[in-house]
Amino acid sequence: MTRPPLLALLFIGLFSIACSKDSGGSGGGGGGNTGGGGTGPTPVVPIISLPAGWKYNSSYSSSFPNGIQAFSFDTIFNGHTVKAYCLAYDSRLGFYDFKPVQSPTAKKVSEIVSQESGIVYGAINGGYFGGNSSYSLVKYNNIVSAPNIKSVSRPPYIYFPTRAAFGIQTNGAPTTAWIYHVGTGNDNIYSYPSPSPNVEGSTPEPTPNEAFPTGGAAWTVPTAIGGSPMLLRGGLVNISDVAELININNTSYRPRSALGYTANGIVLLLAVEGDNASAGYPGVNLSELANILKQLGCTDAMNLDGGGSTSMIISGRLTVRPGDAGVERPVVSAVLIKQK
Repeated sequence: MTRPPLLALLFIGLFSIACSKDSGGSGGGGGGNTGGGGTGPTPVVPIISLPAGWKYNSSYSSSFPNGIQAFSFDTIFNGHTVKAYCLAYDSRLGFYDFKPVQSPTAKKVSEIVSQESGIVYGAINGGYFGGNSSYSLVKYNNIVSAPNIKSVSRPPYIYFPTRAAFGIQTNGAPTTAWIYHVGTGNDNIYSYPSPSPNVEGSTPEPTPNEAFPTGGAAWTVPTAIGGSPMLLRGGLVNISDVAELININNTSYRPRSALGYTANGIVLLLAVEGDNASAGYPGVNLSELANILKQLGCTDAMNLDGGGSTSMIISGRLTVRPGDAGVERPVVSAVLIKQK
């Protein structure tokens, strides 16, 4: 029998190796938990840089497509135990829909998710509310269903704060701004490079308009959710609670919810467990929340409603224990991350 030439044998061997490497699947948001060719699991590559204590959560991420991942943290931070979950997705891919929703009646975030059509990868509670009314912006596909609050009473004064908003631009890129609904309607939204410099107890600043605060411009972002206060801006911790006239136990340990994004367009949803002393999870204050987001790589971030309202669903499952004695609180708005 005639033997094949040595060069042909070498080519066949290389081709077989290449095929065996390509036969493995991938999952868990782009890293994969199953390798091919009997070489063992392929390590998952996180889409964000993970600081100490944070781990890729395969339990929540196992069914995710590329570009979206869940992470968890349960260790000491700033001298006390913190438990937190983060859902991150790559906005540059164009696969995911950031969808703020407003419910006509207060509902649990888990209920809002269960009643939503399509594939929902995760959700977090939205901004502030009272009864069945939202006090924070809810805007989706250029339709404003609720404005940021236009005035607040702090006797003996009425103030007109420019509060934070987190938006998704037409090209899919995330952004943050201090905003105000100028005029009598809700659609003429202006953004400002700095918040109106109100200070509780001092004479109120003028009602914001096209010329005040300085540097204002029409904010034509089609999709956005309001909150307060801003936590990070341009890579720096910038907690504007004083100017935004928001006091939500700012220096106390509480459950917290937030949104942020990195310089390369990764959007992060973050929930921190709190009000759970029996398990050793008191929560965090606003400064700690801002620094957790900064450590996760966020350049800009905004606080959402927290306390008993904090709720995050990933892959249809509740993450942090609800602050209301373990019972999920009905809320008026939520942010859903969906398949487009």
